[in-house]
Amino acid sequence: MDFDFSEDQVALRDAVQKWVEKGYDFERRRAIVAAGGHSTEAYGELAGLGLAGLYVNDDHGGLGMGPVEAMVVMEELGRGMVLEPLGQTLIASAVLQGYAGADLQGAWLPRIAGGEALVVLAQQERGARYRLDRCGTTATAAGTGFNLSGTKNLVPVADQAQAFIVPAQLDGQIALFLVEAGTSGVRAAGHPTQDGSRAGDLHLDGAAGHLITRDGLTALEHAVDVGIAAACAEAVGVMDKTLAITVDYMNTRKQFNTTIATFQALRHRVADMKMQLELARSMSYYASLKLNAPTGERRAAMARAKVQLGQSMRFVGQQAVQLHGGIGVTDEYIVSHCFKKLTQLEMTFGDTLHHLGEVSNRMTETAGVFA
Repeated sequence: MDFDFSEDQVALRDAVQKWVEKGYDFERRRAIVAAGGHSTEAYGELAGLGLAGLYVNDDHGGLGMGPVEAMVVMEELGRGMVLEPLGQTLIASAVLQGYAGADLQGAWLPRIAGGEALVVLAQQERGARYRLDRCGTTATAAGTGFNLSGTKNLVPVADQAQAFIVPAQLDGQIALFLVEAGTSGVRAAGHPTQDGSRAGDLHLDGAAGHLITRDGLTALEHAVDVGIAAACAEAVGVMDKTLAITVDYMNTRKQFNTTIATFQALRHRVADMKMQLELARSMSYYASLKLNAPTGERRAAMARAKVQLGQSMRFVGQQAVQLHGGIGVTDEYIVSHCFKKLTQLEMTFGDTLHHLGEVSNRMTETAGVFA
């Protein structure tokens, strides 16, 4: 199998890399964190590169690219520790394009592609523990539309988004709706997260919603899988950055009048970090390549990838902090922010233990079929 990137994919990587290097340094990131964790200006710059329309078809003003291009972009954004939720834009684009009617697509996809509208997934509820089939939010018919009531937690940039993709119970099953911010019955309260980005709670009290699909669980599983693949690619970029910073530190930090990079025991630990990074990179490729596979195969692939990425993120982050010593946990030094980012990504769309359970359940089901 050919794992080389095409010329267009390499050019895309280079464009994002140059923007990160020139327009998103550590000081700008710190300023965005201090201002609340989200910058409409920075997101607009990403949209200006065409990245908000990465998944959107060209007839709606997008680039019409696929999972591999998304992986390339998210890895570079991870390497730059970028806070803006482009992964959420990929999710919204995939859901609307794959499941919404023509009217809803025409109304929102061009705005998403142009960076005018930030649409995010609001699926998490207290007590659900990453279970997508557990949903307490309800939808009731109201004339030609629907009214939604319930609360969603940890919604990315909840108080900054223009619309939300919301699962809710309708006639005994989960359906998926688009809810616009600022309409009657919609209230969002924002707060900073561990990695410096922004999230919040979304409260719906009879809020008007546009039906995307009645087969909401299928669409929601697809949405989360797009998010998992994006998070895996982003994590690879963060780990790559973390390893590079650690190696550079070890080549300059001296003990006993010699650089600590010459100590064999520490070199072995760096080699183990590199091994975990490459294992994670392979599984990130695997996840992206399986995004268009049949549902069962795709879901199993995402769970496997998230398990490996979770283990790698924890190992690389912890080793980096230990090899740095006390400076590794100070807010003034970038490696502490890398560690926080990796910790939060490990929890995003299901932590390692959750997905380990998913892998185990699917293996049991498979064994039952062949028993």
